[in-house]
Amino acid sequence: MTVNGHDRSILIEPRMTLLTALRDELGLTGTKKGCDRGECGACTVLVDRRRVLSCMTLAIMSGGKEITTIEGLQQGGELHPLQAAFIDHDGFQCGFCTSGQIVSAVAMIEEARTGAPSAATADVTKPYLPADLTAAEIRERMSGNLCRCACYPNIVDAVAEAAGRS
Repeated sequence: MTVNGHDRSILIEPRMTLLTALRDELGLTGTKKGCDRGECGACTVLVDRRRVLSCMTLAIMSGGKEITTIEGLQQGGELHPLQAAFIDHDGFQCGFCTSGQIVSAVAMIEEARTGAPSAATADVTKPYLPADLTAAEIRERMSGNLCRCACYPNIVDAVAEAAGRS
């Protein structure tokens, strides 16, 4: 598999989750183990640019695919626009959900960029752009990522800002 732009080979058990492989075998601890049941979104990573709950995905299913974790979002020492926006808008308190929130938001903005509607999209017949993301759209599209500290207003503001500039 390719992880954060680097080809990686690891020996795993067939039942090992992608989360365990990333954290324990590759030392990428930015991806968090929250509920371990696919309910909280703290373990969200990108597999071939799509959101995946790594606690519910077998590592063996990711062979030959491109995996992006929170560690892989920055480029050339520069924070990804979403990482910077989370800092600017104080989009975290304890930080436990933050990596999953940011990785999920990266994919969510890309989904919006492709014109994919959500359950909150008012008019699915018109072209849809990331800059059109309303607070209701962002909340709907990010509803699989939970925050125990209830930083949702700040998270929504951070995502909205990043969507407008990314």
